[in-house]
Amino acid sequence: YTIVVGLIMHAFMKHLDFRRIYPMLVEAATLSGAILLIIGMATSMAWALTQSGFSAKLVALMQGVPGGGMGFLLITIVIFIVLGSILEGIPAIVLFGPLLFPVARSLGIHDVHYAMVVILAMGIGLFAPPFGVGFYAACAIGKVSPDKVFGRVWGYLAALFIALLVVAAVPWISIGFLEH
Repeated sequence: YTIVVGLIMHAFMKHLDFRRIYPMLVEAATLSGAILLIIGMATSMAWALTQSGFSAKLVALMQGVPGGGMGFLLITIVIFIVLGSILEGIPAIVLFGPLLFPVARSLGIHDVHYAMVVILAMGIGLFAPPFGVGFYAACAIGKVSPDKVFGRVWGYLAALFIALLVVAAVPWISIGFLEH
């Protein structure tokens, strides 16, 4: 598709340099390989957590949380931020979503509200250094050394964390417009 669009643009605009295609393809393949390697490692970590019995222990721990629904949500936030930083989002949600959603439902937390809290927490973990997969992928895409932006990401993460706490504390933000 890209080659066809490039040929059409070259035909009409005459400033596509075909000598640049090979280096661009090599760069795209290198970046894609690095990102896929990161995702592959995160998936293997998810498999290792499943095999170790960690997920079953987590459910047992979460069912006995003090503070009811809000305590459960706060611990969920911490757990999914940590999981989001060491795992890719889909394996973490596939592993722990089916285990923790029934616990949330039993505590009176709406499914959509819980899903929003989990996804936002995973998003924060995804970009939280030093392990955040998304942080390193964004640095690779932006061609910036992680060391140079390590200190600057904390303000962004703090704003996201405050927003996450507001969403967790005010269920209406997630479910206010749903029909009951």
